[in-house]
Amino acid sequence: MGRSRSSGNRWRYINPSYYLKRPMRLALLFIVFVFGTFFFWDRQTLVRDHQEEISKLHEEVIRLQNLLEELKDGRGISGEKMNFSRSGGDVVKKKDFADDPIDAQRREKVKDAMLHAWSSYEKYAWGHDELQPQTKKGVDSFGGLGATLIDSLDTLYIMGLDEQFQRAREWVASSLDFNKNYDASVFETTIRVVGGLLSAYDLSGDKLFLDKAKDIADRLLPAWNTPSGIPYNIINLSHGNPHNPGWTGGNSILADSASEQLEFIALSQRTGDSKYQQKVENVILELNRTFPDDGLLPIHINPERGTTSYSTITFGAMGDSFYEYLLKAWIQGNKTAAVGHYRKMWETSMKGLLSLVRRTTPSSFAYIGEKIGSSLNDKMDELACFAPGMLALGSSGYGPDESQKFLSLAEELAWTCYNFYQSTPTKLAGENYFFNDDGQDMTVGTSWNILRPETVESLFYLWRLTGNKTYQEWGWNIFQAFEKNSRIESGYVGLKDVNTGVQDDMMQSFFLAETLKYLYLLFSPSSLIPLDEWVFNTEAHPIKIVSRNDRAVSSGRSVGQTKSYRRPRTRREGRFGNK
Repeated sequence: MGRSRSSGNRWRYINPSYYLKRPMRLALLFIVFVFGTFFFWDRQTLVRDHQEEISKLHEEVIRLQNLLEELKDGRGISGEKMNFSRSGGDVVKKKDFADDPIDAQRREKVKDAMLHAWSSYEKYAWGHDELQPQTKKGVDSFGGLGATLIDSLDTLYIMGLDEQFQRAREWVASSLDFNKNYDASVFETTIRVVGGLLSAYDLSGDKLFLDKAKDIADRLLPAWNTPSGIPYNIINLSHGNPHNPGWTGGNSILADSASEQLEFIALSQRTGDSKYQQKVENVILELNRTFPDDGLLPIHINPERGTTSYSTITFGAMGDSFYEYLLKAWIQGNKTAAVGHYRKMWETSMKGLLSLVRRTTPSSFAYIGEKIGSSLNDKMDELACFAPGMLALGSSGYGPDESQKFLSLAEELAWTCYNFYQSTPTKLAGENYFFNDDGQDMTVGTSWNILRPETVESLFYLWRLTGNKTYQEWGWNIFQAFEKNSRIESGYVGLKDVNTGVQDDMMQSFFLAETLKYLYLLFSPSSLIPLDEWVFNTEAHPIKIVSRNDRAVSSGRSVGQTKSYRRPRTRREGRFGNK
């Protein structure tokens, strides 16, 4: 009986009525519960912080191991000094480089070209989309969104042009207004404006740029409200009302509809709002549902049904960046399982690319043809000269044999693209080329040059990935041709004809965003915007790589959850050698 009473006395402490009759003990129990909760919560927070610190240390160990390997291979920068300072709570890494004096000299020449282009824009077209250098006035090619200014933000930052960057930042803060009754290209606005603002944010840490990127992206989002999820390509920035251009027969364009992943995924990561990522990843899921065995899609897609229409297959205009973004979305997600389907689709498309490769006689120039139905057209756009860089960048994801095969093809195609330039009297490339015509290797088709960056882009990647300085020499020759034929007193102009050298009256915004940036990086140490930490969008805006830990997508419409974004520490490696 004694054991029973003792047991009963113990059990009474878990009876609620016991405490209701004794309020002091109830209060004491509540206090114990609260303190216990806070203790457990604090321990969990400490564990999370500890895990984050371990992760950071692990990343730093990998970075140092890579640096050590570079030094062993002779690819390191001699005389490199590290010093750290703090700015705004971020660690700012600054480096002083004793690099190749020829590279340093060439880099300064490119920087001077940027200053000339930028100061001409400031003087004659401030706040407008683009400069017409001959008539010395600004034009609003993109609805008055300051396209050249926004496109130039990261180039100014990377080159260390602080005063120019700050003036541009002030304009963004005080004058940039997206509430315009203007039918904007969803694609062009995304890659130039959203991409430019996100890159400026990742580089500088200034939240103004992120807020502006969110503002314009929210205005673009209704374009994805279609039965298939394939977006319309035009939308009014003030009223919405998305639609497609009349000349496509109501269809959406492949490159315009499936090349927004980098920007919108990055925006979801940085804001914590998954809606941007969901819109653009649903496009890839829809295309993957009926993805062909050769991975090649026609340039026209029906936004109602999600089906492709009979039209050209090309790695040039209207097809190019779709294939580029399959690879780069995989890189942007740090090559985790969550983005594995992007890599799988890209590798399938590269099998298709191989089927389009032909070689000329007598010089055996490799080129990528275009296909309509079963017919191959021996034509290649200069726009398709992004492909050598893409192939080089993606080659490391294969096994040794396949990797070498694609890298070799990249080098062959780069040689062809360089000869697009060398084959004309001005040493500047035309817009497209035809092959095996009248016994010649290549002939200019459309003969204008509008300061495009694609060949220089590929030379940049090949130099970074192979260390072969030949690519720097080719890039320098192209830069000199621009200086000779396109530089005038009030900026840079394109050519109406690369054979005669007759000039046009437009300085395209991508000349500052892409062409000059890639040339500058071509003569800079590889630690400036390193490719294992940044990925370039198709407008050459570097976006910080962030691991994707949401679940991998295999079917259905779900893309999982986006982890909250921790803004990377500011890196200003571009400050070496800046006066």
